Amino acid sequence: MKRKATGIFYGAVAAASYGTNPLFALPLYAAGIGVNSVLFYRYFIAVIVYGLWIKFHKKISLKISLKEFPPLLMLGLFFSLSSYTLFDAFKYIDAGIACTILFIYPVMVALIMTIFFKEKITKTVIFSIILISAGIILLYHGGGEVKLNLHGVFTVLLSALLYALYIVGVKNIKSVRHMNGNKMSFYVMLFGLLVYIWNLHFCTELQLMDKPLMWLCTLALAILPTIISIEAVNISIKLIGSTTTAILGSLEPLTALFFGVTVFHEQLTIRIMCGVAAVLSGVILIITRKRELR
Repeated sequence: MKRKATGIFYGAVAAASYGTNPLFALPLYAAGIGVNSVLFYRYFIAVIVYGLWIKFHKKISLKISLKEFPPLLMLGLFFSLSSYTLFDAFKYIDAGIACTILFIYPVMVALIMTIFFKEKITKTVIFSIILISAGIILLYHGGGEVKLNLHGVFTVLLSALLYALYIVGVKNIKSVRHMNGNKMSFYVMLFGLLVYIWNLHFCTELQLMDKPLMWLCTLALAILPTIISIEAVNISIKLIGSTTTAILGSLEPLTALFFGVTVFHEQLTIRIMCGVAAVLSGVILIITRKRELR
């Protein structure tokens, strides 16, 4: 029971912390900082802070074998590109709606497991996909001025796919499946940083931040939706498995919608609420089915 309670706690923390992405990213966008620069600072600070913490406080060795390098690189790129596409989508659609659409990643996990790992697809899965699709349609036709840019929708779907690939990789790549969670989290962030070094042409196009609020937002991005989220989700998966962790992930879009409406004054219509309910209902159906995604 203690193991389960601990896993549930970390799963909830991971979901809620990841849902704070728009809260700290949107002020940086408003100040003129581009996506690649925002994410470079986010991952760079996270790597330094987290690396020092696990090296000197937890005293965990960061050595990895040659066999572990390729899968860790792949997982880091998947997670980082998922962040990039999500942040890019914020420019086209409301942050709360974007994070709600992102939550279809458990459905994608189920489809990947069915196609590549021979898990049987059930009627529940099919019904869930239909329900979620209906929810996304409701979000797209939000009514009034609330309409979603098609490019933004596809960008969020790509983000969800990349995150699904990350989840599947953590669960199924033998060489890293039993790796220390702290070490895995560190290398996911380190290799994820490479994406933005490349996009910024080896930092020659990096935008500088000259206001304390910008640095505060960047530090918050590095700690809450990066260090805490990655660390907590890895712990949760190990303790309670992917299904329960995914259920707790429903806090992600709810957190993002809360901040989107209360802080950024985004519109929340009845149609959008119905769309959100349909998406979350479909996802909860698929991740609470009897068969565990393992």
